[in-house]
Amino acid sequence: MNRPSFQAADLYGDIETTPKQSLKDYVPGLMVALLATLAAGYLSDHYGAPLTLMALLVGLALNFLSGDRRLNAGLSFAARDLLRLAVVLIGVRITLGDIADLGWATFALVLAILALTFLSGVAIARALGFSHAFGALAGGAVAICGGSAAMALAATLGERRVTQADVTMVLVGISAVGAAAMALYPPLAAGLGLSDRAAGFLMGAAIHDVAQAVGAGTAFSPQAGEVATIVKLSRVAMLAPILLIVAALFRDGGAKAKGVAVPLFLLGFFAVAAINSTGIIPAPAVAIASKLSTWLMAMAIAAAAIRSPMKDLLASGPRPLLVVAGASLVALALSLGAAMLLFE
Repeated sequence: MNRPSFQAADLYGDIETTPKQSLKDYVPGLMVALLATLAAGYLSDHYGAPLTLMALLVGLALNFLSGDRRLNAGLSFAARDLLRLAVVLIGVRITLGDIADLGWATFALVLAILALTFLSGVAIARALGFSHAFGALAGGAVAICGGSAAMALAATLGERRVTQADVTMVLVGISAVGAAAMALYPPLAAGLGLSDRAAGFLMGAAIHDVAQAVGAGTAFSPQAGEVATIVKLSRVAMLAPILLIVAALFRDGGAKAKGVAVPLFLLGFFAVAAINSTGIIPAPAVAIASKLSTWLMAMAIAAAAIRSPMKDLLASGPRPLLVVAGASLVALALSLGAAMLLFE
């Protein structure tokens, strides 16, 4: 029997088989994921750290719960289905006007940085003995929007190509590098004498997480914060196209692979972004949807961290982190060069 072209699950249906479950089977795992996310929110509010980073750390601290089968259904639902809903809702952060505000020359440079960073992740991964799929996961996370991109790419690639341990290691690397970038890039820009616009471009083009990019830009100057926001959102807008490219590159061979299957959550992302570009969605609704997307993504990350096989994480050593760090350095060098070319 032929597979349908459009699928709402992971692209190949190989993340995991989902047995029939009753509603009560999902409650324990979902409650654990929700409580972990609420704890992460408390820590985020009190210590000023990104919510996704706190969700990852709390999830890893609760990893001992992964052996409890009663939690499997709810944690799997949070890490898979809530993730896809979060990706769809990311579309409310994007409008065509945001991209147009950059100017086409600036946007072209952002695209070039994104593509080269993505490819550098694949190249570094292969040089260190990892698969092309892991390189796409790490490079795409660095190139686009950090943990959100990593989770979306993992959903597209499937666990047959990247394991839960792979995803967690990338999330750890992204969080560590992002935190360092937020602290180090503003003084670097000041030391180099960059203008507000150049510094804003650097933060928006080189830092992974949206909040960290905007925070770093604002730490330099309010104008830099505005530029960083627009540049960063233009990278976020490339999430769905990159996922489509990954879907095409990693589709199975044979007769069944004549077309490129498009997961429904990507179509949802495009639809929400297109509707949001018309301006018909009220600003309060946009704010609520954006906040919900952040919390759902944090919940998915917490669930994924709880489910991660700690044995595999410890066995992998620091090499996976080198892929993230290497691609991040490429992004920094390219972004700095482009900022100087455009604004200095």
